[in-house]
This record gives sequence, C-alpha cells and structure tokens, in this order.
Amino acid sequence: MNMIRRIQILVILGLSALITTSGSAENIELVGGAVIHAPLLVERSGSVVVDLGFQILDIPRDQIVKIGRNEGPASVEGVGDSLFRTREGQPLLSVEVIIGKVGEAVVQVRTPVGLGSGFLIHPDGYLITNQHVISGENRITVTVFRQTEHELEQVVYPKVRIVATQAKWDLALLKIEDAGETTFPVVPLAEPGKLQQGETVFAIGSPLGMDRSVARGIVSQKDRVLSGALYVQTTAAINPGNSGGPLFNLRGEVVGVNDLKLAGIGLEGLSFAIPVETLRRFINKRSAFLFDPRNPNSGFRYMDPPGSVSEASGKNH
Repeated sequence: MNMIRRIQILVILGLSALITTSGSAENIELVGGAVIHAPLLVERSGSVVVDLGFQILDIPRDQIVKIGRNEGPASVEGVGDSLFRTREGQPLLSVEVIIGKVGEAVVQVRTPVGLGSGFLIHPDGYLITNQHVISGENRITVTVFRQTEHELEQVVYPKVRIVATQAKWDLALLKIEDAGETTFPVVPLAEPGKLQQGETVFAIGSPLGMDRSVARGIVSQKDRVLSGALYVQTTAAINPGNSGGPLFNLRGEVVGVNDLKLAGIGLEGLSFAIPVETLRRFINKRSAFLFDPRNPNSGFRYMDPPGSVSEASGKNH
C-alpha cells in the first residue's frame, strides 16, 4: 500500500470517529444488484465510505442504488413483493454516461409476427414491454445485449413467460425462464410526480428492428389525455419497434414506457409514453392482472356506458 493511500485511510478513519460510529451495518445496494452489508463511516456528496473489516471501501454515488439500515442479514429489494428498484438522489448525467450504465438492461422482444422493445426491472429476469407487442402470442423471445471486453454480444432467450397483462394500460410483465443462474442488469424507476415540462428525456429501443437506437427529446406535456388514457408527450423520435422500451430522464431513471406516435404529414415530434405512475401501479397490482394461458383474453368485455333515453331512441329534445 503506498503512502498516499495510507494517509487517505488514516484521514477517513479519523473523520469517521467524528461523523458516524453507530456500529450498525447498512445495506448498500449497487448497480447490477449486488448488496454490501457493512458499517457506513463517511457520507460525501460524491461517494460513501464503508468499513469491510479488512479494508476501507470508497463507493462512488453513481454506483449506488439505495442505502438502507438493517441490523440483521442483508436483503435485496425486489425479491419480495416489490419487483422494481428506485434510485433517489442521483445527479444529472450525460446521455452517453447513462447509456453505459443502463443500456444492457434494454432488450428486444420478438414474436413470430413482429418485434418491440422492453427493459429489465429485476435481476431474476422480469421485464416490461407493451401489451400490444405480445398480444395474441405465446412464443416470445428476448434478446439481451451485453458488452464484453472486445465486442457486443447478443444473447437470445427463447423461453419467456407472460406473467401479467393489462390491455387498457397497454402493459405486460414478462419473465425470462431459461436464464439459469444469470443475474440481469436492471433499470430503476423514477419516483411519481417528479417529471417536469421541458425536461430532457431519451428513449432506447429497436425502431424498425435497428436495435439499441437512441432518440433524444424533451417533455412537451407531462399529462396528455388520448382516448381516455394518460400519456407523457415527448419530442423523442419513436417508431415501430420502440414500443415497450424505456423513456429515461437524465438521472438514468425510467419515467415512461414508449407506446405510440401520431403519424402523418406535419405530425413529427408527437410521441407518447405511458407514465411511470401507471407502470408502478401495474407492477404493484400485478396479481390482479395475471395472465391465464388457457384464456388469454380473460373473458372480459368492457361495455360502453348507457346513454340517455333520448339518445337510445334517436330523438332530440
């Protein structure tokens, strides 16, 4: 160990006696799903310092998903009822940096009749896409793109289960079933109510089959109603194949699920995403939307509300 490193550790240990010596351990969840269970010595704006017993570890803030107190064994959020992660207090980053952090969690979803995009929300292989991407299909494959030391590797998983769907929200929860012991990278979901009009956002997906394409824009309107559904309107270029992919803010959080665009002459820059509030509600209430492979349409019909007597008789008063 060099002299500079020795001085850094001595300074940190000295500060820790002044700042925090609670003796209880913290669960520090890292990007990628790993959890460090150790006493926290120092909190700084750009990093936190923990005591591993045999080593002092300085962890950059941008590699931390969440810090939580736990007196007992470490636990990982998402293994129980919650399938998704959040990452509060993250700084604004460039699109290039964010792509390097979350790009591998954006996947391509393919069926015998078409393709779309999706994104992983849990290390066990749970992912989100649009319901219309997989509607009427049960043969689904998911392609994950992994950056190795020398090249970009495509890994195709041909065994994918539909967990839950909600047609009115156009959302589907899928699970990769043939991944073995693979731990998947995930993307965090933004907190509800934080998105602002004019905020920079960007999409990653497979428009027209061109995988890992990035489109940048701004939030034109954060609450836009179309056909009775609520959307985030953006100027990010969305095309067929982007459906089901994530819309990110500049903190690397998912703020929406890319869903549709208005097409036609003079209608460029009118793209729409399902808000993260709707997505979180769908995931948390997934037991109400469980997919039944024996009856994929669930047997429900949504009827129009009854009109007035004059409307029913065709008379005007």
